[in-house]
This record gives sequence, structure tokens and C-alpha cells, in this order.
Amino acid sequence: MFGQILDPVHSVLGSTLLALLPVAVLLVLLAVLRLSAWQAVIIGAIVTLLESIFIWRAPVGDSFTAYGLGAATGFWSIDWIVFWGVIVYHTMVVTGAFDGFKRWLVRQATADIRVQTILIAWAFGALMEGLVGFGYPWAVVAPLLIGFGIVDIAAIRVAALANNAPVSYGALGAPVIGLAAVTGLPLLALSAAIGKIVAVLALVPPWLLIYLVSGRRGFRNGWPLALVGSFAYIAGQYPTSQWLGPYLPDIIGSLVCFGALLVLLRFWRPAEQLGFGGRTLSASEAEVHLSGPGTATSTWAGAGRGLLPFGILVAVVVAWTGPWSPLPDYKLFAPKVSALSSLTGKPVSISFTFAPFIAGTAILVSWLLICLYLRPGLAQLREVFGRTFRQTWGALLVGPLIFGLAQTFNFSGMANSMANGFAKVGTAYVVLAPILGWIAVALSGSNTSANAVFGQFQATVGRLLGVPVLLFPALNSVGSEVGKPVAPQTASVGVATTGLVRQEGKVIRYNMGWTLVILVYLIGVGALFYFLLPSAMRI
Repeated sequence: MFGQILDPVHSVLGSTLLALLPVAVLLVLLAVLRLSAWQAVIIGAIVTLLESIFIWRAPVGDSFTAYGLGAATGFWSIDWIVFWGVIVYHTMVVTGAFDGFKRWLVRQATADIRVQTILIAWAFGALMEGLVGFGYPWAVVAPLLIGFGIVDIAAIRVAALANNAPVSYGALGAPVIGLAAVTGLPLLALSAAIGKIVAVLALVPPWLLIYLVSGRRGFRNGWPLALVGSFAYIAGQYPTSQWLGPYLPDIIGSLVCFGALLVLLRFWRPAEQLGFGGRTLSASEAEVHLSGPGTATSTWAGAGRGLLPFGILVAVVVAWTGPWSPLPDYKLFAPKVSALSSLTGKPVSISFTFAPFIAGTAILVSWLLICLYLRPGLAQLREVFGRTFRQTWGALLVGPLIFGLAQTFNFSGMANSMANGFAKVGTAYVVLAPILGWIAVALSGSNTSANAVFGQFQATVGRLLGVPVLLFPALNSVGSEVGKPVAPQTASVGVATTGLVRQEGKVIRYNMGWTLVILVYLIGVGALFYFLLPSAMRI
């Protein structure tokens, strides 16, 4: 069995820097040379394999086997979920069910900009992130906000910052599933740890959103919106993440949030109606109906047609993947390649487990049931699959490539060498953990990729420092979601439906300040769990 080398160049600093080289190559290719993600990851994988073989002395065959097993994991554990999740979304769009739901939702918003922002950017944006991800919440939410009178760049910032809390569970939990795949940590335990941090993080965005659209004046009689918006989302997100896993926290959290906000608006409205910038709306402006075409009866019918597919998805995934279900545990085969850890001297393995009834298969079954309800025609189905491939082919290609790179990185011992160097920082590493996730996603655009590359490394640093093992991987994931508003690849999708096409740099600069404020808050949350609540991050 191959024995990993901890310090191949007999210098902790030198070995750490060499282990960082594949990451540095990725960042330069993405941020400086602006290569596509799949091109950058291919080059990064070549660098990783060369270092694995010639510097860390890993066997050639085992290095390529580790890459292949990682690539298979990326396809089956991530792509299989993402693909069918996006298929569900486009089926709803093509059949008109999604637009019916959207029209109904917009009709519920009053003329007050704070109501519109919390209902559309916060609750609806979380639903979009939970189902699709990839920056599409920006692309869908921003035009709606612009229609309510928010200027383009401000609408994009509101849509982006509203998207902070939901990203870790985006695309039906793909980032958390990827993190579990590379760290070997239990999926439900990771989901629960991330859910605790996200619950604290989610207390802030609704208040920030109200400030961004109406200033301090907006808090005077608009504070119930922020209070209900944050706690209602958490009421759905938190228990789902703790006991059902990473697939549905965003979707259930957003649906609970919708319900709570609509109940609130039934019995309470802001005493003073405010427009964008905090100006008072005139009586005539406040009476303007913002719902668009359609009678109340038709919009309620559209709401039912749009909501039922989400109900089908939730019911099937909960029944299929819950702790009571044996389906996800059924495994056909699990090839692996092993090495002796350079840190513990114990065997460690890179494996691919083929379990046919994983969550992606549950989503496929959900889609089949949704099709029975929505009854799309053959032409519509062709359009659904065409749209999905055009939207996701790059991400579907990056998934296997980045997981192959990550598992070669882990198998060769490079992750251990890098962790050994960073562990010298000591307690101060609690500050670095979320920052590394922020940097990784800001440049790669993908929370899943950031977790794949840094997940095992973060877990190893935690073990070396004697920290509860879930803490640093969880902070990496949540740090990644905080970095999304300044990710060029995400911004390029987000601006596609606004007047700021090809002006991603302007958008990123505009988002940067508040993103850093939220990152500082997250560091404080990490310190809270590190020093005061470490038991919450133990398995």
C-alpha cells in the first residue's frame, strides 16, 4: 500500500506551497486568464496528477484510479441531482406552471418596496436557489425587482445578497453532498452542522435588504417583515437540515416563509407605503395594482398549478431519502484505492459507491409524477431537455473533473501536506476557514467546487487542531455562499436578464462592500461555535 509523504521537499513551507500550486493554477486561470471553468479544471487536474506522481511519489496507476473514482462520484452524486432538478424547473417553465406561480406571487406584493423585496428577493430567491442555483435566482429575481422600480444595479445587488443564506443547500443540496463525498463525513451530520451556521446567518439578510431598498427609514414600521422573513425561513430550513438532510432546506424554508409572510400581510400592512430609496408613495401610487394581467381567480388557479409540483417534489424526496428509507443505502458496488495516511499512519481510501436509489433518482421519479400532472407534450419535452443541456452542460462537465482533481489531491497526500502547514496558524485558523471558502467561490463561481477542493483539507486542519471535525468544512461551505455575490461566473448569469450584460465587473464592485460585511459576521459566527458551542459541530 502506498504510504503518503507529508513533507516531500523537507520544508513545511515549501511542501505547503507546492500543495497549493493546483489551487493557485485554478485561481489564475479563472480570475486572470478568464478561461472557462471546465478548461481551467482540466489544466488544474494535469498539474495535480503531475505533482501527485513526481513530487508526492504516488503510484501512477493509483493516482489515475483515484481521479477516475472521484470523477465517477462527481457524476453520480452531483450531476445526477443537478440535472434532474433543472429538468423539473424547465418542465414547470415550459408548461407555464412556473409563470403562473410567479404571477400569483407578484400579485401578493403590495406597492411597498419592502414587501416586494422580502417576498420576491428573499423567499422566492431561496426557492429558486434550492431548485436550480447557478446564479439563476439573480436572473429571475432582478427583473421582477426592476419592474417594481429598483434601478438595475441595485436590483442585482438585492437579488445577490438575498441569495447568501440559501446557497449551501442550492441545487437540491449539491454543495453539501459534494462536501460529504470528499471528506467521508456523514451526510446528515454535515447538513446539520451547516444548517446551524446558516440559521444564524439567515437572521441578518432580511434586515439588510430592507435597508438597501428603503434606508433606515424602512425599519420604522417595516421591521415585522424582516422579523417574520428571517424566522419563518429558519423555521423551515433548520429542522429540514437537521433531520431530513441537505436536499430540501431551501425549498421547505422558502415555502414556510411564503406562508408566514402571506399570513402577516393578511392581518398587517406597513402604515406608511414606501418606494425605492425610502420615499413615501402618494395615494395614487400606493393604489397602483402591480400584479400584471389576469384576474384574481386566474392567478389563484395559476398558483395551485405552480405549487403542486413543489409539493410532489418535497413529498417524494422526503419519503425516499428520509432516515426511515432503506433506498439510499442499497449499494451495488464500491471500488476503492487505499493509501497509508501521512498524518495518522492508518489506511485511508478513495472510493466510488454506486447506489442506484440516491436522491437524484428520487428527483427523477418526482419529475415523472410532475409530468403526469402537468402533461407536457413531446415538443415541450424536447424544449425542456434542450434548455437544460444548454444551461448546465458546463457545470455537468466541471462536476466530474473537479471531483477527480480533488480526490487525486486527497489520495496523494497533498491535502495533508497543505493542512499540516496551515495548522501551524493555530486558533487563528477559525478566521481563515470561511475566508478560504469565500476566495474559492469568488473565483470559481461554484460552492460545490469550493467544497470539493478544500473540503478534505479543512477537515484535516480541524483534526490537527483538535477542533470538532464538522466545524471547518461547514465554515468552508457557508463562506463559499457568502462569496457568491462577487463570483464572476455567477454574475455573468445574473446580469443576463438586465441592462448590465457584460458589465459583471461593475456589479461585483458594487456588491463587494456588503459581501465583506457579511463575511466578517460569518467569522464571528464561526468563533461562536469554535469557542462557545463546539458540541454543536461534533458528530
